[in-house]
Amino acid sequence: MPLATPWMRVHAISDIPVSTLIDHNIRLVLVDRDNTCVPGDAASAPASVAAWIDQAKAASIAVCFVSNNFHSTRVEASARELGISRVDHAMKPAPFALWHACKKMGVPVSQTVLIGDQVFTDLLAARLAGVRSILVDPQSIKELWYTRIFRQMEKLALKDAAYHQATPSTPGASAASLAEKPAYPVQDSR
Repeated sequence: MPLATPWMRVHAISDIPVSTLIDHNIRLVLVDRDNTCVPGDAASAPASVAAWIDQAKAASIAVCFVSNNFHSTRVEASARELGISRVDHAMKPAPFALWHACKKMGVPVSQTVLIGDQVFTDLLAARLAGVRSILVDPQSIKELWYTRIFRQMEKLALKDAAYHQATPSTPGASAASLAEKPAYPVQDSR
């Protein structure tokens, strides 16, 4: 599978069917903070993200931030607000922080997925660490100058990556109903 092909691609975290994670034996969700959970122009995660994290935790799926953000107090505050663990100063795309988070949470990489908004940090880190990846759209247009440059390269890399079709907010969305729709994930290879 090419680097820029995520296991799943959705518009926002709240579009990820928790039932799909359960069906694929995912027990740990590693999630990027900036522009994945918390928009770049906000201090807190939107209610839809908090609700999705609560739904994942209710399904016995552990959730942990893995953030490149060097402002530890911001990452800690967001993690505390959402009731999740954290690993900051991750230095993605290096895989070490992902492995550390898996060890910290007691879950093997084979039962882990990373959710992020960037190909050249999040998806590459997931690929190097041996975990599945879910790509979300950036939650804000406010970004660092160098991230805007990478976004242009991402457009080229992602031209063939389709979006997942199911929406988890649909009451009664189940593995059976998801199977009826063409969607990522299309394969289990990492």
